[in-house]
Amino acid sequence: MPTTPARIVSLRAAGTCFAVELTEPVPRVLHWGADLGELTTEDLTALSLTAEPALLNNALDIPRRFTVWPTEADGWSGTPAHHGHLSGTAGAPRPTLTGATHRADPEGGGELELRLTEAASGLDITLTYALDTHGILTADAVLSRAEGADSAGGTDPAPYDLSGALTLLPLPRRATEILDFTGKWSRERSPQRRPLHQGSHVRDVRRGKPGVDSPYLLTVGVPGFGFRTGEVWAVHVAWSGDQRYLVEQLPEGAGVHASALGGGELLRAGEIRLAPGDSYRTPRCHFAWSADGLDGIADRFHRHLRARPQHPRGPRPLVLNSWEGVYFDHDLGRLKALAERAAAVGVERFVLDDGWFRGRRADTAGLGDWLPDPTVWPEGLTPLADHVRALGMDFGLWVEPEMVNLDSHLARTHPDWILGPAAGLGPSARHQHVLDLSRPEVFDYLLKSLDALVGSYDIAFLKWDHNRELHEAVHAPGDRPAAHAQVEALYRLLDAVKQHHPALEIESCASGGGRVDLGVLARTDRVWPSDCNDPVERQAIQNWTGQLLPPELVGSHVGAARSHTTDRVTSDTFRLITALFGHAGIEQDLNECSAEELTRLTAWGALYRELRPLLHTGRTVRADLEDESRVLHGVVAQDGSRALYSWARVATSPEGQSGRTPFPGLDPDARYRLRVRTELGLPSFHQVAPPPWLTAAVDDWLTLPGAVLTTAGLPMPTLNPAQALLVEVHRQD
Repeated sequence: MPTTPARIVSLRAAGTCFAVELTEPVPRVLHWGADLGELTTEDLTALSLTAEPALLNNALDIPRRFTVWPTEADGWSGTPAHHGHLSGTAGAPRPTLTGATHRADPEGGGELELRLTEAASGLDITLTYALDTHGILTADAVLSRAEGADSAGGTDPAPYDLSGALTLLPLPRRATEILDFTGKWSRERSPQRRPLHQGSHVRDVRRGKPGVDSPYLLTVGVPGFGFRTGEVWAVHVAWSGDQRYLVEQLPEGAGVHASALGGGELLRAGEIRLAPGDSYRTPRCHFAWSADGLDGIADRFHRHLRARPQHPRGPRPLVLNSWEGVYFDHDLGRLKALAERAAAVGVERFVLDDGWFRGRRADTAGLGDWLPDPTVWPEGLTPLADHVRALGMDFGLWVEPEMVNLDSHLARTHPDWILGPAAGLGPSARHQHVLDLSRPEVFDYLLKSLDALVGSYDIAFLKWDHNRELHEAVHAPGDRPAAHAQVEALYRLLDAVKQHHPALEIESCASGGGRVDLGVLARTDRVWPSDCNDPVERQAIQNWTGQLLPPELVGSHVGAARSHTTDRVTSDTFRLITALFGHAGIEQDLNECSAEELTRLTAWGALYRELRPLLHTGRTVRADLEDESRVLHGVVAQDGSRALYSWARVATSPEGQSGRTPFPGLDPDARYRLRVRTELGLPSFHQVAPPPWLTAAVDDWLTLPGAVLTTAGLPMPTLNPAQALLVEVHRQD
């Protein structure tokens, strides 16, 4: 029980409230969720009383509380906030509060810093919560050991082996359904739902990066929550290495709360050893609450990201990437012709993908040797880069700095630079291994190589790839775990490259969408969500990537009619509409396109440039539909004045008619004009004739009350599979 009078701190912003009672020995969270309004001191005291737990049978003889740093000392039998070991000590950690600092933001939100001490291990813990003006609660902790002090006040050089440190928040009893993600190559961010049962739902990532099966955003909500409805709570771990996500429910609950939600870095045994004077900072965990379903969570994250100082402010250039156009067949004449076709259809950025560097005629050799291949590029990349810029485009380049092929000058010269155990390297993946970035000489070599490339060729954009997982990620000869150090070195390298070249943009690519997290996005400018450009797959991949990221951070390219990854053939209308909702680009050989295809691509490029101010600043909205074969999503301007919707079908369904479908995100009290954009062609219908409103909206603007659009809905056409329709909406002033 508290030994001093309790003080309660409440952070409020954007309809969210986070309230903490500064009790001793460890504070507790009284509330996280809906805003409770302006509370007086008496109200806050009442909140504390209503949060007072009962005394349970067969339990501790004092009320059991779930604290901000839960351990066994609180009677918490679930996953502790941290655990570890110091030679000569035993037992669970018993932290105590030593200080607190609260700073309120006049525009909403603020910051709370809690300082705890764990006497037995000599650990000081600084736990920080920051609620931004958009309702995103960011939490992290620093665990440090004081110089030269042990539990007895003497000196103890023995390190503290930190086994885990997680950020945990309580959940109410009504949060009983889990949504997270899995996936595989070319099928990233596949949602999976299940009820929350007793025990722990834990997702561990052991790939050295979040992986294509990343949990991504762990969400728990009321039963049946959807895009537009239901109360939900979510957490994202902003870390580009091994991770742990969990939601946990014990039979006795978490104090007056039912369960706990949180995450952090997954630490390997012996990876973090804190000697006196050392410290460890946990990854930032971003928490969000919404009463308006998944769209409410997405809107908070999108606003949070757009408020960052480094967020892209200018128009996102239309991209052409050479990979699915030429693969490894690099020929200057062919690439110049491709660049000319790209400029003619409106491309603004030309990116030369894999295959340009020394020895790189396939994926079996060359990684690590970051110089143009003299047999293919006798004058270096200058002739192509200059040609691209003369056509009015900027020049981008593919790199994979963290990797090395054994068949490379670098590996033959510096085999000790490769990350792996002293007993010998394990099997390669995609014919490659990992460089030990934490070695100063490796870091310096890569920074020098990247500096030279960007400076020599005036590179505006790097597609930064990462095509294998970090198995047996240890430093030889001692075989100390190195996954944490690898991520920290990656962050330092990205920061250094950006510091040297402030105008440079970098894309995070990792076998497609294997490194999509807010840790890497603090240092990069967009992600490549998947190597799959099949629009049927992309409808889902982009939809769920948008649960965390706004469209301007997500690369969305249109490929050839026959998909490189699935071999499926789709119409250009469907491919173009699907690729419109993101940072758009082209991924095909334009030299093989017919005049009609080039005309359609040119119209699409013009449409993208017209609509990107809306697409890259508005609110992402998605309709809850009972039939998963149909998809209605869109972007609505922040002031509600404009919107763009995609109505798509990805498979057949039992019904012959789609029925009336409400358009999400509009104002029911306004009047709107709408039309079907036909520049990209019309879809094929599974009906003799579409609904009359659609025919009218093809020829001219159709005016309708907002209530009809948002509540009653429109009878939508039943499209054939792999077809889409583009609907533009304007508020009538």
